[in-house]
Amino acid sequence: MPHADNSPVIRTDIPHSARIWNYWMGGKDYYEIDRIAGDAGIGVDPEIVTMAVQSRRFLIRAVGYLTREAGLRQFLDIGTGLPTMQNTHEVAQGIAAASKVVYIDNDPMVLVQSRALLTNTTREGVTTYIEADYNEPERIVADTRNILNFDQPIGVMFMGVLGHAESYADVSRIVRTVLAAVPSGSYLVLWDGTDDSADFVQLCDNYIGTGGKPYIPRPKEQLRELFDGLEVVEPGFVSITQWRPEASETALTRPISAYCAVARTP
Repeated sequence: MPHADNSPVIRTDIPHSARIWNYWMGGKDYYEIDRIAGDAGIGVDPEIVTMAVQSRRFLIRAVGYLTREAGLRQFLDIGTGLPTMQNTHEVAQGIAAASKVVYIDNDPMVLVQSRALLTNTTREGVTTYIEADYNEPERIVADTRNILNFDQPIGVMFMGVLGHAESYADVSRIVRTVLAAVPSGSYLVLWDGTDDSADFVQLCDNYIGTGGKPYIPRPKEQLRELFDGLEVVEPGFVSITQWRPEASETALTRPISAYCAVARTP
């Protein structure tokens, strides 16, 4: 429920998935109830901290590749979650100052944090936030057209968020709808949790009991299908730890239950 001034009420007595993820990533935007829930999750699946940290490292590498090597200057980050270190706009604008980044989320608490923290890192760039639900991809595209140039390639990003979709059919519809709207030469960057770890599946099952929006780990084969018809960049569809790791990160190249790819639209 909102306050009288229409600002959202932030509940500190109920765990919140975005704050828990922030805790696992080593951020500071969480409350004691989130730490307790986060520690309970670690007790079930200690690998969840690795997944959280490695997901951000994948984002940094993928956005760096698209900006530096593929020459992209526009990014649509759908389901951004709470801002933390090295967000999409910071990486992109740090390489190409004029990069434009649009963040999409429908979480009231994320909205509050984003308004405060998701600001340009360069004078030439554009960083903005649109409150929208990814279950309404047509609306996302319509609103984003007011900011990004749909005659030029766009990097479309779904970073670990599509597990919250109710079905795989919804996942496919969301991704396909957005990709159908962007021009040739755009890219899809996507990772999500997979069901090949019993501990991760159990963690997600337990989270349902907190009242939070369920997260559904899906088979790798389903995630791979989302890239059908696209030109997948090497090294292909792999665990997030194995997508172009930096030399300093070679200590962790074993696969974990989070898979990704970066692919170009033909």
